[in-house]
Amino acid sequence: MRTVKSYPEAWPLHTPFVIARGTRTEVKVVVVEIEEDGVKGVGEATPYARYGESEASVLAQIAALLPALQQGMTREALQQALPAGAARNAIDSALWDLAAHQQQSSLWQLSGVTAPEDVVTAQTVSIDTPEAMASSALALWQHGATLLKIKLDDNYITERLMAIRAAVPDATLIVDANESWHAEGLAARCQLLADINVAMLEQPLPAGEDAALENFIHPLPICADESCHTRESLAALRGRYEMVNIKLDKAGGLTEALALADAAQQQGFAVMLGCMLCTSRAIRAALPLVPQTRFADLDGPTWLAVDAEPAIKVRNGQLIIAASAAD
Repeated sequence: MRTVKSYPEAWPLHTPFVIARGTRTEVKVVVVEIEEDGVKGVGEATPYARYGESEASVLAQIAALLPALQQGMTREALQQALPAGAARNAIDSALWDLAAHQQQSSLWQLSGVTAPEDVVTAQTVSIDTPEAMASSALALWQHGATLLKIKLDDNYITERLMAIRAAVPDATLIVDANESWHAEGLAARCQLLADINVAMLEQPLPAGEDAALENFIHPLPICADESCHTRESLAALRGRYEMVNIKLDKAGGLTEALALADAAQQQGFAVMLGCMLCTSRAIRAALPLVPQTRFADLDGPTWLAVDAEPAIKVRNGQLIIAASAAD
């Protein structure tokens, strides 16, 4: 018989995190612990209001599965028992972690993936004045970050991007509009991004309104984030996007995320690996996806005033996998 616990946690940020949808000063996560014969697995997920989730709704979904989990529910059975989302991710991550500890193995070995020594992670510049964003980008660059993710809304796009590019002429930039742009004027904005050598644009249009990307000729890759959750999302993305952003919280855990990464690549999409604001527990759970990714955006824990231990190390814009990996 397993013992199962689930509970919320709040982790303050050291700096407000501002995107098109609003400002965060703390991240609220849900943690699941599953213990069997003295061996414990832990999983974490971040409920996301954009997808109709709250701490209470996620905890209720987990509570509904408590008897099945206590009786030994498998990861495979879990996929059918809950829809994709934070609740399934928290449980799925805990079950992977439990299996790794039971088999005295690593998450890498369990998933059949070879661990790289390190991986370049994007570091995020959140929305502010053009001057403040340029200053933030430069500070990250001076600390060794080479890949910067620029958050934008529908205002001051040219001013912000030109200021950032002037501050960090050699950085690789990716831009995330978080669904805040419109089809009208998109071509000109894409050309601006190409002109200053932006490597990729993420989710410019609202999910459900991205039919405008069909047959839209654009000079840089466009990545689906809010429009891509699981393998079922892929059919609607063909001909609109070149890349998909996979997050465990959207996919409902590593089990579906691994299958999504394989299916996406088979269908011609490049893969980006992302995260919500979270602790290192959530990043560690996603690491087996790293070798398949064009871009990794795993800086969620770097926004925390204090991280969960053991904290994943970030040095010179890289996650140091060998020292902090899926063990």
